[in-house]
Amino acid sequence: MATQDRTPESDARGLLGNLLRLARLQAGFPTQVELGRLLRVDQSGITRAETGNRLVNSELMDEWLTQCSVGGLARKAIEGIWLLAKTWGDPSRARTQPWFETEAAAHTLRYWQPTIVPGLFQTADYARALFEAMGKDADTVSQDVDARMARQSVFSRAVLPTVIVVLDETVLRRLIGSPQVMQRQCARLLELSERVVVQVVPSEIGANPGLGGPISLAVADELPELLLSGGLVEDQVTNNAGRVRQASATFDSVRAEALPRGASRQRISEAMETWGR
Repeated sequence: MATQDRTPESDARGLLGNLLRLARLQAGFPTQVELGRLLRVDQSGITRAETGNRLVNSELMDEWLTQCSVGGLARKAIEGIWLLAKTWGDPSRARTQPWFETEAAAHTLRYWQPTIVPGLFQTADYARALFEAMGKDADTVSQDVDARMARQSVFSRAVLPTVIVVLDETVLRRLIGSPQVMQRQCARLLELSERVVVQVVPSEIGANPGLGGPISLAVADELPELLLSGGLVEDQVTNNAGRVRQASATFDSVRAEALPRGASRQRISEAMETWGR
């Protein structure tokens, strides 16, 4: 949607921006600079948020509402509009939203990736390089990186879910961003491998059943298992029992080809050393 069309009457982001502006003014911050100083955001960032041309991330919105003493029903309403604004004008994002909600609450998560590091395990620089390669504008890249990093709060939960990620070794060898970005990404995988299961399918295996595409599976209490399957144009989310069962079988077959955890950590370390040369 064009910038001039982001009005409170016709656009969720425009409505959210207007409400954030009103919250600032009613809290006694007559200028954007004053609030920006508290939020550690420059004036241009506040302007883009209040005009609806930038969707603030959840952490910034929470601090914005807190600094402006917005609570109760008003806060819940603004948070609801923020959720709506996240998917406004993007039907594909709306269709995949159930996955992210289930992922955040899941007790078991399984990921297979033949091409890139799964989003839940990416560093900010790695994610940024991917989004930039997709041709997204700077504001969209910033928003998408923030959203991807927010997903990683799953690792801060009081009870860590069971997490298993299986990577094709080519993921570790594919240059995304720069060698320094790849070195830090490998280091991040090593760090996480101390807390969750990270396994590598060695390149010498050759063809395997999972080369058709990535698989993500999530199970939350009292909910059917959910499948997120990657597509060239659009990701698909389903809880169809047959498709979930087929994806789960493929995941198990691929995992059977993977190295044990210790040997997988060694492969990741070797890749990290290579990128550091």
